[in-house]
Amino acid sequence: PDVYEVGMSHLGSAILYEILNAREDTFAQRVYAPWTDMARLLAGKGAPLCSLEEDRPLSQFDIVGFNLSYEMSYTNVLYMLDLGKIPFLASERAAGCPVVVGGGSCVVNPEPMADFFDLFVIGDGEEAAGELCALFARHKEKGFDRKAFLLDAANMEGVYVPSLYRPA
Repeated sequence: PDVYEVGMSHLGSAILYEILNAREDTFAQRVYAPWTDMARLLAGKGAPLCSLEEDRPLSQFDIVGFNLSYEMSYTNVLYMLDLGKIPFLASERAAGCPVVVGGGSCVVNPEPMADFFDLFVIGDGEEAAGELCALFARHKEKGFDRKAFLLDAANMEGVYVPSLYRPA
């Protein structure tokens, strides 16, 4: 959830981009937080935030992933969800909405952002990303059911699905 100039320099994101695009069943694309002038232009035209590769609206993806490397980026996640026309709260996402995934060093403690994410990958994402995409593809083949997918994803090592728990 960074502007282009910052996000492009993150090596972890570049590695995941390569890993995902090496898969035959996956096409990863990138989107970055626009500066405020571009956000005003998008809002003024009623246009959604789109990917760099295909100019595809964020809301039309199956999965939208955010790298949470530092807490100051948390508000940018909400900014991008809003510009991408994706409901803020995971509990408000219906069928057809992307599954919103978080990863990165800040998900050591995911609770501050738990309401906004469908799931978190805690730890190294290189292996989990491919497994998660394969699981998604299997669910999509048989008619995607968000709850069933999240239940299965929760059984993966290092995956936390906040909606399956209540903080105490």
